[in-house]
Amino acid sequence: MSDRILITGAAGFIGYHLARKYLKEGQQVMALDNLNDYYDVSLKTARLEQLRAEGLQTFYKEDVSDAHSLQAVFQEAKPNLVVHLAAQAGVRYSLENPGAYLSSNLVGFGNILECCKAGKIQHLVYASSSSVYGANTQMPFSVEDAVNHPVSLYGATKRSNELLAHAYSHSFGLATTGLRFFTVYGPWGRPDMALFLFTSRILRGEPIDVFNGGRMLRDFTYVDDIIGGIDLVLRKPPTGTNDPQPEWGPAKSSAPFRIHNIGNSNPVELMDLIHALESKLGKEANCNMLPMQTGDVPATYADISTLQEEFGFQPSTSLNDGMEAFVKWYRSFYSEEN
Repeated sequence: MSDRILITGAAGFIGYHLARKYLKEGQQVMALDNLNDYYDVSLKTARLEQLRAEGLQTFYKEDVSDAHSLQAVFQEAKPNLVVHLAAQAGVRYSLENPGAYLSSNLVGFGNILECCKAGKIQHLVYASSSSVYGANTQMPFSVEDAVNHPVSLYGATKRSNELLAHAYSHSFGLATTGLRFFTVYGPWGRPDMALFLFTSRILRGEPIDVFNGGRMLRDFTYVDDIIGGIDLVLRKPPTGTNDPQPEWGPAKSSAPFRIHNIGNSNPVELMDLIHALESKLGKEANCNMLPMQTGDVPATYADISTLQEEFGFQPSTSLNDGMEAFVKWYRSFYSEEN
């Protein structure tokens, strides 16, 4: 018997790839997305059309911040597993429109938790972010590190999600796992992400903004590796313990609750990425060197040891192969620009 999997944010980048994987496997996939205009809606609708072509039958155009509508979705869909990826994304945009983050990432996440509790969901896997590490300087970032000083509103909302999830895991026995994503890229990616922006502007002969003089390290992670990791985690819900002296830590407790980093664990300097992209595109970039932006961090680097030890997770896509796949998709999808 196949699972009934509800994926929120299914018309988004990661949600699209995850839904596609499960549709190919014959799982019962229910997709939810509000199709907001944070970035090009036509890209979201194109992803959704692809999913429908591959067998998606149930799609809900709803916003997770609308409690009544979300309750109706859960009552109709009756999922047993939920992957919650819907959120207001982006560090820089949180400086411009904080209300969107409070509504989607806080109110919306609270609504998801309530619906999962009421629906007796077997496992809720939700998207956290490397942004929770904020001002941390110790590398690589470990789930055992304290994450008390986020430097962006986006990071603060994601850390809040983790704390709320623990409260529900402890109080109601809801199995929850948070995954801290590290700079995901690949075909059908988000237009606000660096690789997408650089590709678009280089092809059009426009300058690219390079912050902190290019002295930035990012743990670029190919989307297929991320999807494989989500699937491994979703199939193995955390369990609570009756141990009178359980092992506690920032990412685990006696409750059915876990947090993991999910990344490539191989950070790349931004200028090296740009030079590799120039090679793939056959065009030189015109770099506009700028200072560090508020809310940004100079480096991200994931310690993925808990995922490796507990699930056998091992990212396998090289940056060269991943960039080649992305550029091939970009040239095909935006053929008018090439």
